[in-house]
Amino acid sequence: MLKPPIPVNESARIAILRLLNILDTQPEERFDRLTRMAKRLFDVPIAQITLVDADRQWFKSSAGAPRGESSREVSFCAHAIAGDDILIIPDAGLDERFSDNPLVLGDPNIRFYAGCPLKVGEANLGTLCVIDDKPREFDAEELQLLRDLAGMVEQELAAVQMASTDHLTTISNRRGFEALAQHALSVCKRTGRSATLLYFDLNRFKEINDTQGHAAGDEALKTFAAGLLRVFRESDVIGRIGGDEFAVLLTGNSGEAVAEVISRLEEWIRVNIREEEAGYSIGFSVGCIHFDAEKHPSVGDLMTEADSAMFEHKRAIRDGDAGA
Repeated sequence: MLKPPIPVNESARIAILRLLNILDTQPEERFDRLTRMAKRLFDVPIAQITLVDADRQWFKSSAGAPRGESSREVSFCAHAIAGDDILIIPDAGLDERFSDNPLVLGDPNIRFYAGCPLKVGEANLGTLCVIDDKPREFDAEELQLLRDLAGMVEQELAAVQMASTDHLTTISNRRGFEALAQHALSVCKRTGRSATLLYFDLNRFKEINDTQGHAAGDEALKTFAAGLLRVFRESDVIGRIGGDEFAVLLTGNSGEAVAEVISRLEEWIRVNIREEEAGYSIGFSVGCIHFDAEKHPSVGDLMTEADSAMFEHKRAIRDGDAGA
């Protein structure tokens, strides 16, 4: 048995999968109807929608077999996501990659497999696959039919992705941010890495809307989000939490590094937003809280504390303005 190859964009692929927040969720009719359709149209005992996680394969929908998960090492679909077209295995018992695979030697006794990769963005997250316990072939018409059904699954996954993305700034919304940040915190807890949450609020944002109009306010939000993407690392989790509030989760950073990156953000804003041209300036208040696994069992606990710290900073800025 050959282990499945790791896609070249594995880290980005896993990040997109986490952003969907779809793993370990309840059955959904919009996915189940597609596996039932595939099972009936191809006359196979099993049809599944699979998602390949870092170390497992999880079934979002399964017609003809129980939902659950299996090891990525024995997963046929983990091989399928390494390519861009349908993976066809006419007889797994004669294929050196799978002949001694436990899923071939035992239940469900796979002989025939056809898996079409499911792409979101530029990443293959899993497959729509059909499985038979007897060898068979697929003709050109059947291949196209499987592609068409997989395209329908991709449309449903795209709808899930849209629910996790802020349409104005194109970064994660609160739902997407919390899903990615929770995963990052779990990794930090397991590996002993540090993590810091920064909770931002734009100062006097209402004034921009009131004096310059909502189009200017939208532009300010998009520009601030662009600054976050420019200044922070690709591995940092960035999201618009709502209104004019944003959050960034950094991992593996010291206190000095956090202060430095906030300073870089202030400089980026100063250089890229000229008040005389835009008609407004952007300032921000920020709450900075370091992750403590005992104090912060969930990302929600960390965000609540960082939100409070941000308001303390905002109050201090207002008091300073009043004193001046």
